Amino acid sequence: MSGLKTVLLLGALSGLLVGLGYIIGGPSVAIFALVLAGVMNFIAYWFSDKLALRMAGAHEVSREQEPHLHALVEEVATLAGVPKPKVYIVQNESPNAFATGRDPNHAVVAVTTGIMRILDRRELRAVIGHEIGHVRNRDILISSIAATIAGAISYLQTMLLWGAMFSGGRDRNGGNVLIAFLASVVAAFAAVILQMAISRTREFAADKSGA
Repeated sequence: MSGLKTVLLLGALSGLLVGLGYIIGGPSVAIFALVLAGVMNFIAYWFSDKLALRMAGAHEVSREQEPHLHALVEEVATLAGVPKPKVYIVQNESPNAFATGRDPNHAVVAVTTGIMRILDRRELRAVIGHEIGHVRNRDILISSIAATIAGAISYLQTMLLWGAMFSGGRDRNGGNVLIAFLASVVAAFAAVILQMAISRTREFAADKSGA
């Protein structure tokens, strides 16, 4: 059920993108919006994991450095039926963990030193189970697609705003520009809501997988 809901939400998000492009400039802009989203998705697919790890300040640890953490990740991954992800640690006292990677064969599970310090083995196993649930369900890829489509909608809205500013109100079709801009504002707001709904759906699915 969560898979069907995710597909429907992604479809609605894609429909917003195409619809906004069509309102702004007809079929040509709608096609441009789809191409833009495709390029952004390609970049996100190949590089989002590296960017996320770099932004978090995460570094890979070997089995010799963190034998207990590696054993825990391997145990949970085996039970989930996915390859063992690489293990990263973030030197941060905030209790946090995340998974990244374009598919289960290129996945990473990262935990902070803070969460390792305050959780016992059973609790940490539950957290890792949740993150590996994301890996198993390919939620990182789904989230990347949702984020890039929402980003493309935001980009179109920005282009429209700058175009209206530089036209200085000289456009004879000023009413149409205003309608398009209002539509872009509504689309951007709706995109945020849909993205949040997708995230919530995938979190529930990860909880179920990690249970």
